[in-house]
Amino acid sequence: MTDALKPLKWYTSLSTRKGRLAAGAFMIEGERAVSQVINRNPGEILEIITIETPRTEYQQFSTRRLNEIQFHSISNATTPQGIMAVVKSPPDIYSSQLPVQAGNRVLLLEDVQDPGNTGTLIRTAAAFGFSGIIMTDNCADPLSPKCVQSTAGSILSLWIRRTSDYATMVEKLRREGYILAAAVLGSTGDPSGLHQNEKLVLALGNEASGLSEATTEKADLLVTIPVDAEKAESLNVAVCGAILMYLSTQ
Repeated sequence: MTDALKPLKWYTSLSTRKGRLAAGAFMIEGERAVSQVINRNPGEILEIITIETPRTEYQQFSTRRLNEIQFHSISNATTPQGIMAVVKSPPDIYSSQLPVQAGNRVLLLEDVQDPGNTGTLIRTAAAFGFSGIIMTDNCADPLSPKCVQSTAGSILSLWIRRTSDYATMVEKLRREGYILAAAVLGSTGDPSGLHQNEKLVLALGNEASGLSEATTEKADLLVTIPVDAEKAESLNVAVCGAILMYLSTQ
């Protein structure tokens, strides 16, 4: 058990950006998501909170048991599962400093504002072996509750940078040999050739307005997923991202 119990409002504060920055922590909810963090990033867990008696695999961590009313009062889930973890925030997530090893596949998200879309793209990028994600500071906060929930425990599986200086980061990668591929409507660029680029930055834009002109003008490659425009004008950004990330690995 924890030595000094925090007030419940401290956990509630982690649903806000201000609270997360002050605590240097965020919440992950749900059995599968918590289990994934336990299996892959156990050193990042600060505390396990549960309704039931902690399972054996939870007992290596500081644990706190709450009653159902208390648990629901701090949960952000629509249907709380009775288990959550307080996790350390990645130290560089809001910086503009690229990691020493950026990896060969990087996702660029420009003003993707829906946290569900953002979280799904993080999860998909992790699933398809992308090493990291650069996000504009107008994107949904990757550590917000809905975004974390949409990642299904994958939030710590790759590096993330959310910054206003994203363009400088992308230019640095381009100087290091990365190809900037921009997903746009109306292009004749064939996305099936994405896998031919050893080092790739794949750019996806805002749900309504797409990528900025500044990004598309700098792009080395414009790609479009062909759709039946009479039936659907475009694809959801998370769906589009999933298709293009898959193609980049084939």
